Amino acid sequence: MEFSDMNFEKGLIAALESQRIKKPTKVQEAVSEKILLHKDLIVQSETGSGKTLAYLLPIFEKYKEIVKTNQVIVLVPTHELAMQVHRQVELLAKYSLISIKSAVIMGDVNIERQILKLKEKPQIIIGTAGRILELIKKKKIAAHTVKTIVIDEADKLLDKNNIEHVKAVIKCTMRDRQLLFFSASMPENAIISAKQMWNEGEVLRMTSSEKIPANIEHIYLVVERRDKLETLRKLVRMLKAKKAMVFINKVSDIEEATQKLVFHGFKAECIHGSNLKEDRKRAIDSFKKNKIKYLIATDIAARGLHFEGIDTVFHISIPEDPMDYLHRAGRTGRNGSTGRNVLIITKEELPRIKLYQKTFGINIIPKKMYQGKLVRG
Repeated sequence: MEFSDMNFEKGLIAALESQRIKKPTKVQEAVSEKILLHKDLIVQSETGSGKTLAYLLPIFEKYKEIVKTNQVIVLVPTHELAMQVHRQVELLAKYSLISIKSAVIMGDVNIERQILKLKEKPQIIIGTAGRILELIKKKKIAAHTVKTIVIDEADKLLDKNNIEHVKAVIKCTMRDRQLLFFSASMPENAIISAKQMWNEGEVLRMTSSEKIPANIEHIYLVVERRDKLETLRKLVRMLKAKKAMVFINKVSDIEEATQKLVFHGFKAECIHGSNLKEDRKRAIDSFKKNKIKYLIATDIAARGLHFEGIDTVFHISIPEDPMDYLHRAGRTGRNGSTGRNVLIITKEELPRIKLYQKTFGINIIPKKMYQGKLVRG
């Protein structure tokens, strides 16, 4: 199928061509017509499968007759994902000549500036549920005119820390508004929560989302918990990755790991929830432009960020949910290139290795360090 077969405005197709996007992905094909028909959807599709365009393209088509009022809310968990969606809106608007505007509304930004931005009546509002709810209550966002709400990274936004704000935003809108839940993973409890909010809709699971490509190698080393960061330093020197991500979910450990790598001459930066916005942006831009080789991140800070050319992923914090391992592992080995996942675990975390192997049908090989080399463990 071509984009020209999908009933999109010619300007939208031109906007895609300007980004060298020529054919729709599987998820884009699957959801486009359903969104245009105003159906509620729960969509699970793997990281990097084109989910952002999957909802933005039909939204542009639906709301191309420009009305200066808030028509779409896109809820996201992180500033980086909000900016990624915002930039894509800007690109589509610029090259399609459809004058849709968006505003980014996040909780860690000056609210008065956001109120000024909202006076321009952007059609699409992108941001966190808490701040958007606050501005709805201040009557700065016209919730009654909103016709579509996208919940991006829905598994995160429907967890116990976020779901009440999401529900509250939805309740402020009219009953006939459209709800679109998108995520790389949708556990059953998230689907149940989503179904409690919609009128009646459809669940779409893209089947490739539970597979890890065969061109990715998986290895693990068992160490004492206190030795994890020192083991990481030794492995970084030993493996000589061209471009790598390191996943750690404790901020103090992230800072320590970054300092340790930098001290030993490696180009590394980190992103986490306590970063200053400008520091986070600098780290992401440096990694994208290959100015640094190592980006150390929490799972939440890395959500929605796409990087090319990653050949190694290090796992220091070992996820309980196999789907989180899937998302991390899939950041390497893209476009047919080889990739490597390295898990640094404790004895207590061994059952998770077995769980990943059983879930994905992969072999995670035990290794140990011996005289400066990795050997079979």
